[in-house]
Amino acid sequence: MNPVHILAKKGDIAERVIVVGDPGRTELLSTLLVSPKLVNKNRGFLIYTGEYEGTQISIATHGIGGPSSAVVFEELYMLGGRKFIRLGTAGALDPSIDLGDYIIPTGASYNPGGLFYQYSGELSSVSSTPDFFIVNLLVNAFASRGLKYYLGNVFSSDAFYAEDENFVRKWSGRGNIGVEMECATLFFLGKIRGAKVGAVLVVSDNLARGGDWITKEELEGRVISAAKLILSVLSKV
Repeated sequence: MNPVHILAKKGDIAERVIVVGDPGRTELLSTLLVSPKLVNKNRGFLIYTGEYEGTQISIATHGIGGPSSAVVFEELYMLGGRKFIRLGTAGALDPSIDLGDYIIPTGASYNPGGLFYQYSGELSSVSSTPDFFIVNLLVNAFASRGLKYYLGNVFSSDAFYAEDENFVRKWSGRGNIGVEMECATLFFLGKIRGAKVGAVLVVSDNLARGGDWITKEELEGRVISAAKLILSVLSKV
């Protein structure tokens, strides 16, 4: 099958890929690569491929939410992507987690149905967990740089504005320390396709402490710091 949304060809996409939701973040992170080349801009899914420490790496936009990210993950896989690390943002569900801290997910909860039902054909759940080796490398990299991170499960929500007053209590009570929108899809498809996957999330807000958000400047700085470590990890796998 040939991709219909990503208008790139085999050889344009590296085996190792950082995936992000925001095309602006893709452009920002492309500056960390040597000789980055824009290989797709169709549908707003910007993708750059270049080198980092001698290793070819792509940085790709997956958009917002599970369905959008599933299309991109599948088409990147068709084009040769095999190792994916998502760099995104999350809202913390634990009041002790500060804005700008990192979450390295060890799993992702999700609502049954939707794309998960379409892939599996039933309401049984697939364990949505990342690759242990990638998680271990990420933990070691963040620890060695002294960056504050939390290991734990996140909830992948399909509806950004659907939180009610019970949202934090319900999902934190089920063992989740953060909420975001794409990790469950990435981890789920990693299991199905045999890809190695992982994620790093910058805490942009804390739902358990009210409505404060990280500043744009601080977020960009935290994203760049994480991206450098992720690039280093991808160059080793």
